[in-house]
Amino acid sequence: MMQKVLVLGGTGFVGRHVCEQLNRAGLRATVPTRRSAHAQAVQMLPLVDVVEADVHDEATLRRLLPGHDAVVNLVAILHGSERAFQRVHVQLPQTLARAMQASGVRRLVHLSALGAQATGPSLYQRSKAQGEAVLAAAGLDLTVLRPSVIFGAEDRFLNLFARLQATLPLMPLAGARTRFQPVWVGDVAQAVVRCLQRPDTVCQTFEGVGEQTFTLAELVQLAGRLSGHERPVLSLPVALGYFQALFMELLPGAPLMSTDNLRSLEVDNVASGTLPTLHALHIQPSALEPIAAAYLDSAGRADPLLRIRERYVGPR
Repeated sequence: MMQKVLVLGGTGFVGRHVCEQLNRAGLRATVPTRRSAHAQAVQMLPLVDVVEADVHDEATLRRLLPGHDAVVNLVAILHGSERAFQRVHVQLPQTLARAMQASGVRRLVHLSALGAQATGPSLYQRSKAQGEAVLAAAGLDLTVLRPSVIFGAEDRFLNLFARLQATLPLMPLAGARTRFQPVWVGDVAQAVVRCLQRPDTVCQTFEGVGEQTFTLAELVQLAGRLSGHERPVLSLPVALGYFQALFMELLPGAPLMSTDNLRSLEVDNVASGTLPTLHALHIQPSALEPIAAAYLDSAGRADPLLRIRERYVGPR
């Protein structure tokens, strides 16, 4: 019987919601983090134990794993060099698989990404596919979730476009016609817990997508309208888009857009039609607009303390 779960990446955007859903399901979670100060959002949950640890260290994982019934891996990055993508999306799964094999813990739910494929145009997509392959070859009781772009009160997607439109007279946009099926973070978190609770999801891959399909331009316009700062969208040709992304990469701090992000936009981010979706887990995907309207304020900022579903949409 499932009782205790080790959650890698439990302090991140998706991880905080996963920990909350585990808590509601009565499952205890251990959340390793390099700095416990980063775990304030989950430390208040009564069934969550936060420990300071480096999940990239195999000896540390071997020490943490005993006593757990399953592992959830949510660790990922959106920006970085090829070396960084390999470290997080490929080498960490390799390290985790070895530690799980040595510890006898077999159950793993792994959050990948829609569009993960070995021949994908971006380093992000290719490294995600490599990570899946590593885990599939390890002989674990594996379930893979591939979400489209994830939205929610603390997201770095709609909130970013809302903030930009609060300051810019227009929105220059590369990949404006790329299609997405955004999925609510609460639905993704619920899917993780459902997979843990259902043995029949082992050796399956699920695509986490919403019911609606939007182009990137439509999502940008929606973020602007809901935040009260809708600007005209200027679709950029590919060459100019890459120049813009390269410029953003050179700016200090995490880039708003990278050339690798732009390569990901060469293909639509929508369900393949060949794999089960959230419906197979008995989850009805939430509509984007009612939830986004609740967390995008007039300045394009999000209130991270909002419980969107319960407060504005109502319980399931």
